[in-house]
Amino acid sequence: MGFTIAEKILARTTDHPTVHAGENHAVRPSRMIAYDFPGYTDDMFRQMHEDFGITRLEDPSRYVVFIDHMLTRKDQRETEVHQVTRDWCEFYGIELHEAQGIGHQLTAELGLATPGDFLVHFDGHISGVGAFNALGWGIRRDLIEAWVTGQVHVDIPRTTRFELTGTFPDGVDSRDLVHTIIELVGADGCAHQVMEFGGPGARDMAIDHRQGLCGMAMFTGAVSAIFEPDDVSIAYASEVARGEFEPVYPDADATYAARHSIDLSTLVPRVVRPGSARVANTSTAAELEGTPITRAFIGSCASGRIEDLRAAALVLDGQKVAPTVELNIVPTSKKVFAQAEAEGILDVLRTAGATIAESSCDFCFGYQQPLRPDENCISTGVLNITGRMGSPEANIYMGSPYTVAASAITGTIGEASR
Repeated sequence: MGFTIAEKILARTTDHPTVHAGENHAVRPSRMIAYDFPGYTDDMFRQMHEDFGITRLEDPSRYVVFIDHMLTRKDQRETEVHQVTRDWCEFYGIELHEAQGIGHQLTAELGLATPGDFLVHFDGHISGVGAFNALGWGIRRDLIEAWVTGQVHVDIPRTTRFELTGTFPDGVDSRDLVHTIIELVGADGCAHQVMEFGGPGARDMAIDHRQGLCGMAMFTGAVSAIFEPDDVSIAYASEVARGEFEPVYPDADATYAARHSIDLSTLVPRVVRPGSARVANTSTAAELEGTPITRAFIGSCASGRIEDLRAAALVLDGQKVAPTVELNIVPTSKKVFAQAEAEGILDVLRTAGATIAESSCDFCFGYQQPLRPDENCISTGVLNITGRMGSPEANIYMGSPYTVAASAITGTIGEASR
């Protein structure tokens, strides 16, 4: 009996030659990652020091912290929150990156997630590193165990296999694929599992689109998602890796919880309707055509990369954002910002009437320019639960950068011209 990618990666982190889905093992992550946020990192550092008496880390190189939230108000509270993080990271010798971009993107750019790695975070969107054949797992409740002991006990998950064929049609990308998968399997169709992607459609997918797809895995109930390694992911890793790495492939006779085949060429633009606790109530963009919007947002750890900005520019080139709409665009990192500037993408977006903001998570969670009551927003963010981006009386729709840009032009939800 063969093994899935997840089983093979997790086996590397244990004292056992192999592990099987359903077993419980203590696993030792390659990296333990967090971003500073009140009630999370400050409490975790305090617990490590005061409750567990940890005054030094055995291997500080395995720990990384990002400051990517609460950056835009420039007030005293922000200063205090971030200073706590700086002090603790200095105390423990932990690598810290401040205001350089969204941590999930920087994890890739800084070579912290390479093929075969296993990473943990309290935020489930760490699964985006699956684009690079790394396994990222959000273990919110148990992260303190990992930070204190260097390991964490987990139930080895089963895996659902997605065989992808074809290529995306014009105006369609991995966000539409995510919402198609949710429609296919349901909001808990991969509960407590890993989503494994392979096939010719997967190999043809841009690395940015892979990140966006894997980063939204939790909305099928999955704990993570991962791509088979190929020339694209290995080439990326080779440029940024801090050391040697070994890609992990599934066995031909691996045991899966389920298998699905999806032809990417058959996909259409999809939009998630407001109030989705698990991002499950999707419609086609055509079904929601004409729904008025006042805000549009392109950014977050699931979008805002160079491919997403290129898509928005393709739609907005020579067009104007409707006078009734505010379009905010946030590149995922300073590196992406600089590349988009160099390619002339940001000039196209600005000319169309978009506002380009410095990279942070602040728009996505309603900290920067929160939505007002009764506003309708279409977003590439990662959640649209009530109150996520501001007032609980506002409505949030979610779609791809193509759909968000097209909707910003007309002031109503609609598809990009195809």
